[in-house]
Amino acid sequence: MKAPYFWSAGLDPRSREAAPMTRLLLSPLAFAYRLGVQNKLKKAVPVRVDIPVICIGNLTVGGVGKTPVVAAIRALLTARGVRTATLSRGYGGGAKGVVRVQTGTHTAADVGDEPLMLAASGESWIGRDRVAAARAMQADGVQVIVMDDGHQNPSLHKDLSLVVIDAAAPFGNGHLLPKGPLREPVADGLSRAGGVVLMGAGDVPTAAAKSGLPVLRATVEPTSAIPDGPLVAFAGIGRPIKFFDALKAAGADLREAVGYGDHHAYSDGELKFLHSLAERHGARLVTTTKDHVRLPQREQQRVLAFPVAARFEDPGALDALLDPIVKSANA
Repeated sequence: MKAPYFWSAGLDPRSREAAPMTRLLLSPLAFAYRLGVQNKLKKAVPVRVDIPVICIGNLTVGGVGKTPVVAAIRALLTARGVRTATLSRGYGGGAKGVVRVQTGTHTAADVGDEPLMLAASGESWIGRDRVAAARAMQADGVQVIVMDDGHQNPSLHKDLSLVVIDAAAPFGNGHLLPKGPLREPVADGLSRAGGVVLMGAGDVPTAAAKSGLPVLRATVEPTSAIPDGPLVAFAGIGRPIKFFDALKAAGADLREAVGYGDHHAYSDGELKFLHSLAERHGARLVTTTKDHVRLPQREQQRVLAFPVAARFEDPGALDALLDPIVKSANA
């Protein structure tokens, strides 16, 4: 889905764009949502498994660069000799139970786009039941689990939780769902975290600074050269503008850009439109790796993917947070 415009920060709260009447009508629902989340977290008794669990979560709905952070941390731990695998819910996939994702076997329709994308660069599992999945992973020999999302899911004990925040749009309009993009109050979410990953350029949010948590700065950077020639870009992620800006920053000759909602399933008509748009400009189509895995196989041959990875400004600070996890995994 696409985020409503009134979720954005910086709007005059009295303006039409800020939808003051809509926000007023949604206030009771936001209050009920807050009580529901707080009650769930208060009553939960997280299950502890015998291997470390790292959770990479966020406080808002929509894209903040969380999955590249997951991949980067898995790669760092793997490089330190620890068998590390990611665990995702498998949103958008039809597979049941606990599944180890295989790129040559599964499709995004089976396991979801993000787990399939993660499987291209390392070990990736899915399971809606996080506890059952963690136990299966441990039984298979996994030494560390890196959860992609799940900060608001209390079923599985986390040894380290990192909250990813988009520096350009930290908390939207500051309200909870459905009045705003927040999944829970900011202070509540940060109180259960062991650190913050601030993605992109921007000041450290006041709430993060006051929390006393270590703040790790990171950026999402391309891992391959920008394709030559004119391009038409499209993306169905939380904030498509971030992808389009990354292309421009890398020097792309970007003629047009078309954004869709997160996890968007492209219809034949939409793909036909995108190809016609590219032909009009004498350009090639380019999209994110997350979108690329959702395309039909015939379209994957015709559309370019622009891969990116998370890069940490201070790798030593991240290593310091991960040291106890590595020691525990090797104990």
